[in-house]
Amino acid sequence: MNIEEKQQILERINSEIVSATEQVIELKEMTQPIAPDAAIGRISRMDAINNKSVNELLLSKTEVKLQKLEASLAFIDKDDYGLCRVCKQPIPLGRLMMLPESDKCVDCA
Repeated sequence: MNIEEKQQILERINSEIVSATEQVIELKEMTQPIAPDAAIGRISRMDAINNKSVNELLLSKTEVKLQKLEASLAFIDKDDYGLCRVCKQPIPLGRLMMLPESDKCVDCA
C-alpha cells in the first residue's frame, strides 16, 4: 500500500469517526428512559419502548464501530496495516475505503 492510498484511507477513517461520534451523541439522546408519567397512550408507549430498544442496539453497534475505527487510526502507520489479520494477504483498497475498520479480507471475514 502506497502513501497516497494510506492518505485516502486516513481521510475516510477520520470522516467515519466524525460521523459515528455524531451518531452516538444523537442515539444517546434517543435512548433516554421514557418517563412513566408521560401523557402518551398505551400503544404509543409500547411503540416508544420498542423504538428505544432498536436505538439501544444501534447505539451499541455504533460504539463498537467507533472503537474499531479508532483502533484502525492508531494502526495505520504500521507496516502490516492493510494486511488481513488471518491470512496475511492484502485487503483490497475498495474494501478498506468502504469499511475502513476492516482487519480481515472478504474471504476470512
